Amino acid sequence: MGFMGYRIRVFAVALVLGTALLGAKQLHAAESGGQVVVRELRGESLTHSLIGTNPVRRLAVYLPAGYEGSARRYPVLYYLQNPLSEFSSSFYEHEARAVLDRATEPGGIGPFVMVAVDMATPFGCSWYVNSPVTGNWEDFMMQEVVPYVDANFRTLPTRDSRGIFGDFMGGYGAIRFGMTHPEVFGAVYALHPVGTGSGIYTMYSRPDWEKLARIKSTDELSKEVWANIFLSIFQASVPDVDKPPLYIDLQAHKTGDALEIDSAVTERLRDDFLLETMIGKYADNLKSLRGFRFDWARNDGNQDHVYANQAFTHKLNEFGIAHEAEEYNGVWGSGNWSTDGRVATEVLPFFQRSLVFETSVKTGGAD
Repeated sequence: MGFMGYRIRVFAVALVLGTALLGAKQLHAAESGGQVVVRELRGESLTHSLIGTNPVRRLAVYLPAGYEGSARRYPVLYYLQNPLSEFSSSFYEHEARAVLDRATEPGGIGPFVMVAVDMATPFGCSWYVNSPVTGNWEDFMMQEVVPYVDANFRTLPTRDSRGIFGDFMGGYGAIRFGMTHPEVFGAVYALHPVGTGSGIYTMYSRPDWEKLARIKSTDELSKEVWANIFLSIFQASVPDVDKPPLYIDLQAHKTGDALEIDSAVTERLRDDFLLETMIGKYADNLKSLRGFRFDWARNDGNQDHVYANQAFTHKLNEFGIAHEAEEYNGVWGSGNWSTDGRVATEVLPFFQRSLVFETSVKTGGAD
């Protein structure tokens, strides 16, 4: 059965702003509910990656009930799902559409458009940055996805009415985009973000450095979760175009039984990957946000995430950055998209408080 069991039909749509539209699907909604439109976009920013990232990406766009019969414009929420899950299941399962329908009906937070973007690489996460190895993901989002959505749907095309949230690695991306592009996204919510800072274990303690040093083909890593996670981090943060097939600088090397840490690579890795190292540089950007919140589950099996997020909120305080941070009693990811889960009870009310949902100012874009 397809996404949430709804029939799919294919239709052609004209694409603007120079982005090639390869196809589109619409998931029919119940009479009283919203609808989800799925489109495939060719991202020109992703066409020159060294690992052959597919530039054709899927966008799932939720349109609230009454959208087709109205001339009204709507605020937009962008959702970055956990890239370790399949794009379709991560967004559509766990009663996701019921959560959105309930939020946008009378008595809810108000109608909005929501866009879920597939930003995964062959090894998992893009980490939402420009990289010669994996593709220019930051450019893809800012120069292609957001302009396309504003031009093809009736949005309120202003940062005051545009928010972004994400789950796990997607939470990292939401915070990172809030740091680097507060002119695009006015409010940020991260569900249990990772990569916020140093954990209990050092990063170099995780990968198999001997294997990474001798690897001849990326196929050798196809089923190794830790190897793929850290490979994706290195390809985003310490890429080296002259070192195929992985195209990375190694943070550590084995010499006999000793593990030698490359200090220069480690400094680059920390500076370009960990969000805590970027706070000073982007403090004023974060201070300009209309709202900034993140949370984490106390009982995460990987306590690195708990430790790092606790430290992250303290460092934000050191720079005087207004934000909300919550450690809740639970396990990461369980029930986020249920009708009484954190998206419904925490994320959407946060955006209702933080964003402008209606405006009398006439704006451009799709009709």
